Amino acid sequence: MKVTFIRHTRVGIPKGICYGWTDVPVADTFEEEAAVTLRNLGDNKFDKVYTSPLTRAVKLAEFCGHADAERDERLKEMNMGDWEMQKFDEIEDQDALNKWYDDYMHLAATNGESFPKLYSRVSSFLDELKTMPYKNVAVFAHGGVIICAGIYGGLFTADNCFQHLVDNGAIQTIEI
Repeated sequence: MKVTFIRHTRVGIPKGICYGWTDVPVADTFEEEAAVTLRNLGDNKFDKVYTSPLTRAVKLAEFCGHADAERDERLKEMNMGDWEMQKFDEIEDQDALNKWYDDYMHLAATNGESFPKLYSRVSSFLDELKTMPYKNVAVFAHGGVIICAGIYGGLFTADNCFQHLVDNGAIQTIEI
């Protein structure tokens, strides 16, 4: 099965803000960015389309002609817990933040989620998807989810996965 992951367009919040599960708005350039994504998708005919329930993914799915995309909670971005919507350099517990920077592949944000937990969520979605009769699936999601999908699909290893983060509005395809 071919699974095409599409990362949401840029968000309408200042750079340096920690967000994950927060339902932030899209940037003012949404329509321009979304039009590029739509062109890059070409005339792909998907058997099934899924989306994260967060507005930034849903809105892109709708723009690309998939208003009926099935929302799945497992496709949300990493939960950043107490750090959500804070500037990274203003997070109160800088010690916890520094420890997370040193080992973000294993540690969670304060009251948030670790990368292994995110990976478990995404692989649960993909394991279930493999049991479905589809041949060509689209998934509108987030950078962290797409990194997990790349690992799952064997595109790269966890060791260097963040070097493979796709840009906003970009596409990554795996076979499962």
